[in-house]
Amino acid sequence: MTTHNKTPKAHGENEPLYIHLGDDEDEHDVAEEHDAGEHDDSHVEVIRPHARSTSGTYTRGRGLRNQPQVAEDDEELPPSKTKIKKQMHELRDLGKELTELGKDQIAQLDIPENLRDAIREMKNINKFGAQRRQMQYIGKLMREVDTAPILAKLDAWKGKSQHHIAYMHQLERWRDRLMENDSALTELLAAHPQADAQRLRALIRNAQKEMEAGKPPKNYREIFQVLREIIPEPA
Repeated sequence: MTTHNKTPKAHGENEPLYIHLGDDEDEHDVAEEHDAGEHDDSHVEVIRPHARSTSGTYTRGRGLRNQPQVAEDDEELPPSKTKIKKQMHELRDLGKELTELGKDQIAQLDIPENLRDAIREMKNINKFGAQRRQMQYIGKLMREVDTAPILAKLDAWKGKSQHHIAYMHQLERWRDRLMENDSALTELLAAHPQADAQRLRALIRNAQKEMEAGKPPKNYREIFQVLREIIPEPA
């Protein structure tokens, strides 16, 4: 009977090998071996895959430090729940701002018709619970809308409002000066010669009498209207 001796395979024998040559300081006789045309395999180190640790780090032998493998760039993460919630609140706030606009302004906005209808309907709702549900619906519709043109339009309107307020304050200052100082009328007529000087003098005199008598400021208000006619609002 013929006996077949089977040598057990070493652990990981069929696994791919990683070859690493020793560092320069470990290769004593490299120059001599090259001259002789011979190579000593004693300076070749074999690293088998099972040398990998659970942390993903290779133990790479005598000449190298333990180095972790270079991880690929992290993929871009989806928005966090906090960021999504913040965006939803901003859309809802913008929707609420739209419900406070006038009909003419709403008509100028480039928004879908269903959103326009929802905003108009909101103006007719009086109950708090129904208003809250309608605002949630408007916020949901706002998610499908490009908000950049809307924000640009609102900013333009706000800017115009600020200019208008500044203009109204200018007229109020002129009226106060006319009531307090006679030279103010001379200055106004010099800047705006088209003004009716006789009418203004009468209004100022009557407004002063109203103030002294504690009567309703009818002439005082009319001075303001005349100033609006004399001094045009900046474009």
